[in-house]
Formats: sequence, C-alpha cells, structure tokens
Amino acid sequence: MCGITGYTGINQAGPILLEGLRRLEYRGYDSAGIAIQSEKSAETENGSAPASSIKMLKATGKVSHLVEKFEAEPDFKGVCGIGHTRWATHGIPSDTNAHPHLSADGKFAVVHNGIIENFAEIRAELQKYGIEFKSETDTEVIVQLLAYNYKGNFKKALMKTIARLTGSYAIGVISDEYPGTIFAAKQASPLIIGVGIGENYFASDITALVSNTKNVIDLDDGEVAEITPDEVKVFDHTGKEIDKEIRHINWDIASAEKSGYEHFMMKEIMEQPQALKATIEPRIKCETLNCGDTDLSIVFDEIKGLDMKKFNRVHITACGSAYHAGCVGRSIIESLCKIQVEAEVASELRYRDPVMDDKTLVIVISQSGETADTIAAMKECKYKGATVLAIVNVVGSSIAKLADHCIYTWAGPEIAVATTKGYTTQVAVLAMFAVWAAGELKTISHGAYTSLILDIMHLPERAQRALDLNTKVKKMADKYYDNQSLFFIGRNMDYAVALEGSLKLKEISYLHSEAYAAGELKHGTIALIEPGRLVVALCCYEKLFEKTVSNIQQVKARGAEVLAVAHEGNRSIFQEADDVLLVPQTDALLVPVIEIIPLQLFAYYVAKKNGCDIDKPKNLAKSVTVE
Repeated sequence: MCGITGYTGINQAGPILLEGLRRLEYRGYDSAGIAIQSEKSAETENGSAPASSIKMLKATGKVSHLVEKFEAEPDFKGVCGIGHTRWATHGIPSDTNAHPHLSADGKFAVVHNGIIENFAEIRAELQKYGIEFKSETDTEVIVQLLAYNYKGNFKKALMKTIARLTGSYAIGVISDEYPGTIFAAKQASPLIIGVGIGENYFASDITALVSNTKNVIDLDDGEVAEITPDEVKVFDHTGKEIDKEIRHINWDIASAEKSGYEHFMMKEIMEQPQALKATIEPRIKCETLNCGDTDLSIVFDEIKGLDMKKFNRVHITACGSAYHAGCVGRSIIESLCKIQVEAEVASELRYRDPVMDDKTLVIVISQSGETADTIAAMKECKYKGATVLAIVNVVGSSIAKLADHCIYTWAGPEIAVATTKGYTTQVAVLAMFAVWAAGELKTISHGAYTSLILDIMHLPERAQRALDLNTKVKKMADKYYDNQSLFFIGRNMDYAVALEGSLKLKEISYLHSEAYAAGELKHGTIALIEPGRLVVALCCYEKLFEKTVSNIQQVKARGAEVLAVAHEGNRSIFQEADDVLLVPQTDALLVPVIEIIPLQLFAYYVAKKNGCDIDKPKNLAKSVTVE
C-alpha cells in the first residue's frame, strides 16, 4: 500500500520526486514527504569535495499540500532524493509520522512500504542504547538501526539491518556521507528500478517512472540495489553482485493519463472493450481445414506444461474484486470441466489448514500481483504440494514469479483504486481457461467448444453494447443516490456479479450495500426491507429468471424500489422493476463479463453525485501489500 520513489542524476530531484508521488496517489495514502541531499557549498573550508546534507519536507493530506510546501522553499535543491506516500498503519496520519524518517544522527533518511513485524523489539533494544524516536511508526526503527550498524560501509550496514527485519518491506535509503547514491532493498513488497542515461530511479511501480524511462529492473526478494547516476548494481542476500535483466515497458505515459475523462475510473470503464480484446484476441487460434471449414481453439502458450488430467479438484483464492471474479470462475469451470471447484477469500485460506495435495490446482487471482494475503495463501498451498496457476495483470509481479504457471490479463495499467477492466479481464481469462481445460479433459463437445469460443470472441463488442445501452444510468443514479442502505440480489452467476456490483458501489460512494443470494432473502434479510429501500436485482441468469422475479415481487410488496439488470429484449422485467439496466444477450456462462458494466457506471455516477473522491476512495489502496 502507499508508494515510494527515488531519483539520482543531473536534474533537480524535487520536481521529479513530486511528479512520481503524484502518479502514485492512486495506490492510497494519507500523507507524503520527500528527502533530498543538498550541497552545503561548492567546497568545504579545507578545499575537499562538496559536502551534502539531507533536507526533508512532509505534509499530511494530499501530495498537492507537499507541492505547496516545496514551492515555498526556493532553496530546497539537490539532485538525489527519495519520496513516499504513506497509508497509516502504525500511528495516526501526521507530519511527524509521515515518511521519510531521519536517523537521530541526521546521516540517513529512509522511505519504506510494508510492515516491520518485529519493530517493537528492535525499538526497545535501540532505546536501551539511548537512541530517541520521534514517530510512532514501525519504519523509524529501520533508519535508527541502520545508523547504529553503520561503521563506514553503507551497503554492509544496510544488509546487516535488513537481516534483522521480520515482515515485508520495500526500502529506499540515502546517506549524508554518500552524495548521489541511493540504496534500495526488497522483501515481499513491490520495487522496481528505472534505468536512464546519466540518471536512475526506483519506485513502487512503473506509473511513477514511465514518463522518464521505460527500461526497468525488477528487484527480487532479498536483493539490494546500489543506485548512482551512472550505474545500478544489484546484490544478493550474501552481498554478491548479480546480473539483472533490463525489461522494456511497452506502454507509454498516455496509458497513465485521464485522456480527457474527469476520472480514471470512467476512462477505465470505457476502455473495457479494448482491454477485453487485448486479453482475448491473442489466445484464439483460427485454422483452415482441408475441407475449407474453420477450426477455432484457445491456446495459452504460457501454460503449455499444465496437465489438467492430473488434478481432481480446483481451489480458487483471491481478495476483493479478484475473489468475486473467482466466484464466477468457480461456476464456469465446474460447469464445463465437471471437476470440484472451491473459491475462498485468501485472508481466510492462509490461516486454516486446507486439504490439498499434488492433485490440487490452485488458481490465485490478483490485479497487482502483490496482494499480501494472496501471496501468503499461495505459499501455504505450494507447501502442501498444490500446483499454482496465477492470473495477474502486472508483468513480473511477486505472484507471477512465485506461481508455477501464470496467465497475464494484459488489461493495461489500471489507476483508479476501484477495479473495472481488471475485474472483467480476469473473468474473461477464467472463462477462456475453463473452455481450454474442458477441451483438454474432453468434457465438452466440439460444437459447444466452438460455440463458446465464438461467444468469447464477441465479448469486446458486447461490452461496448453494454456501454451504449445504458446512457440513462446517470438519471437512475440521480434518483437513487441518497439511499443510505441498499441490497443487491441474484441467483447463481447473478449472485456472483451482485457481490462485485455491491462492492463497487460501497467502496467509491461510501453507502452501505450488501449482496445476497436472492433465495436467502426470506431467511432473514427481508426483515430489513422497508418503504423506499433500493434493491438492485440481477436477472440475467435466465434459467432462474422466474425465481428472481418472485423475489422482486416479495420486496416490492414491502415497499422496496427495484432497479433490475436484464437482457436486452426482455420485456417482462419492465412490468416488475421500477427501473431497468440492459445488457446484450450472450451465453449464460459469459454474461458476468457484460453484466457488471452498467453496475460500474451506476456506482460511478452515485459516487459523483455524492461528491466522493472516485479514483482515491478514503481508507483504500490499490495494491494491498500489508495484512
């Protein structure tokens, strides 16, 4: 959660760091700060090389507050520095608790993402040596311990320091005695190094760097990097220098800009047809047979070594929206592959003793590929002998590296905290995987296999149709925005989508919203239905349409207002619901990809009407890298 960035080169570091922090705002934060090495003078009194000192600026609230402070300090200059956006875990949001943190002797400054689990132990030990702490944070123990360990060698002191740390961290450090040098280290928290010409960078993710460089080095767990303007050296946990591959990023700064939209979320909702096309098209192979017919197939080049015949069960695990995608995937895989499938929240799975072995396939899903609970859950599953298949968006992320097999969604960068195209492309990948696996297991007829592939190929245009059909959704949001508590209901696939629709609304509009299996209403929830209460009813699972209509009638009889989501051409729903959102007809197994789109729009416009910070909702972060 939150973000860190650093720069060393020939240009002024301040503006570069502030721009990097601005691009990391989407990750979630409540304060920000920068530290810069600034030259004291051209030379010291005895004519030696220029000395340097570390200056810091911090601000609670938005990065814009930090920018105001920076602009009021014309002498805040230097060509090497580090920056941080903090999401409070230890201590309230305040200027004192904001990063960077400075050692008691003033020689070191550090920024840190993650959690130091043994910070209390280290803090108590250092206090016995007379070291005074200024903040409530776990991070300050890093810089104080580093200063305590320093005996003239920066790298050795840092490596000795991180060897004491338990937990997760991505660290950037500068020292008063090493002008132009930044050290960075990583363990279970994302960190990449940007490679330039005469200047180099580090950051939590590529969005902070892409306007300056597209060449990056992925730092792995346990590694330490020494970054100067002219070179980057990487060392393993023993201190031995290692060669690292430089990876080229193939998306540009326009991908991380709003492109004329008021919010990133709306831009990303509108990008879903293109994102689905990027996800689907490269995996559909079309071959012309000798008879002239066309043979379609799904090909995942990245999982060619995955043998579905060895598994007798599938376990899907994820968090948040990715878990909801997994709930959809459970139904699709079970239906097509005739194999037992479970879906479980990763934060629960990691703390129980799940029954699995080498005949279990575990599918882990994460947009960022850095979700802490999901990483912990997949490690537990691997320990028990399971094979792990990851579905992620971020190339080179921790989950992608840890998994036995990985499928990338290729959705492109997603900046808004509330996922949209991340979710729909995850569901699309799960659907394609289910069809592919059914083909491998021979649990599907050739006709059904081909028909489903054709429907998958049409998902991008049907996503566009879902956008085009719902031009009046803003008016519906204007009508219902002041409902302080509402319910989403659905059956089977519709229930899985209801979970995501409800989450989307609550996380950006701050309204209380709950999703229920429609058949459960009469087992307690209907007691909460009262006149004027909004119930969003998902009605696209046509096998159980009449059952859902019965539930609509039950809540209507108690005074509820109903907003329904139904297939285009369904006329009967207009007799039951007060308002209707429409989606195009598609196969029942694939409709969740399309059905969520009008609910994303509804959530967006409700949040906008309520004056909420849509891209950066309070208390939330894009990449949840802490427990």
